Amino acid sequence: MNIQRHRISDSSLAALAAPAAGGESLRAVGELCAAQESKHRLLVRLVVAEAAARGHPHAKLAERAYDVLARIEADAPEPVARCLRHPAVGAWALRTCRGQGDPGRLAAVALAAAVRAGVACRLDVPVSGGELVLPGLGRLLPPTGTPEVVSVAVVPAGESGLLDVAGLGIDPRRDEPGWQALSHVPLAPGFTVTIDDLDPCRWPGDDTEDRLDADRRQRWTDCLRAAWRLLSERHPGVAAELATVLATLVPVVARTHDQHSASSRETFGAIAVSDPVGGLDLALILAHELQHAKLNALSEVVDLIAPDSGRRYYAPWRPDPRPLFGLLHGAYAHAAVAGFWREHLADAELAPRAQAEFARWRAAAHEVTGTLLDSGELTEAGTRFVTGLRHTLGGWLAEPVPPAAEALARRWSERHREAWAAERG
Repeated sequence: MNIQRHRISDSSLAALAAPAAGGESLRAVGELCAAQESKHRLLVRLVVAEAAARGHPHAKLAERAYDVLARIEADAPEPVARCLRHPAVGAWALRTCRGQGDPGRLAAVALAAAVRAGVACRLDVPVSGGELVLPGLGRLLPPTGTPEVVSVAVVPAGESGLLDVAGLGIDPRRDEPGWQALSHVPLAPGFTVTIDDLDPCRWPGDDTEDRLDADRRQRWTDCLRAAWRLLSERHPGVAAELATVLATLVPVVARTHDQHSASSRETFGAIAVSDPVGGLDLALILAHELQHAKLNALSEVVDLIAPDSGRRYYAPWRPDPRPLFGLLHGAYAHAAVAGFWREHLADAELAPRAQAEFARWRAAAHEVTGTLLDSGELTEAGTRFVTGLRHTLGGWLAEPVPPAAEALARRWSERHREAWAAERG
């Protein structure tokens, strides 16, 4: 399988520092996604090599699966690329390279690619904890007493494939006895988001939800579609970037009564979200978390910050002091929050909220870019990146909002800083 070297050009770095607007920004995001795919490919290759070198009992299973993936890719490169880009595949490969995963699970990746490509194959694959997950497709629940390794075949059926397990035919697109299918939500031509509530590698935290029931899955689907309509109509630059980056939504338990969301460097392309409450809030979450995903990917190609000095800084959106990289993440994400509300300043129903939110977050993110530039801990590339971000925010600061909204935003900010100071005595 092909591996490429990647770098981010100066023009792409500048485009990533600006609001999502299509064009150069979208090309830069495409470069980040290509780099992440190559990272996954390298990790998979390392999984196979390390398993052989260590004499892992499933080393041969991994080697055979790698050969099958290479064979499928020769004729159908996109299904293989799609499987290798899948967030849970990257997380599994990274954990396995650290000695925390089973290299034989590569057979499940190959089977998923074969299903998507509609290519016949048969592979032996380990069953872990009484289940077998095919990334991006679903979970097989073999009968009690099934051996540790089972033989699974893919039988071509039109443009995709069926599974054959011990003579039992399974259509992986829908729930069947012994099979739980993941929910896939088509949003635009060529863009489908998977609601992943099954894969053990879907998220690095311990707050994942168990499989959603049918009513909750429908609720997620409805909210996601409503969020996508809003983004595609009012935030086309954000929508275009999401269609390039986003692969899965991972349901997680809310830590408080507020909506919870997160992104992780281990699972690029996945966004963790607690039960969505509506299309508007989910659209804002997606715009916010997209920034974290982009910055995580960018920081793996370009050094933006010097090694952590141990200094911690005030963040206008957090109760705790933040390291500089966390501060950069917050500034970048909250610039997107400000940009989101900026598009709704004149909406009849949303205007009061939008004006106050825009005023608050443009000022907060701008303040933090100053902290970042004054820290002395940014690299040359990091300085250029933050300077570009600050330039955008400075332009937004000059845009008028009603005095009442400005005053409300100021009160919010003052209360946050007072609470932060009181917490520290």
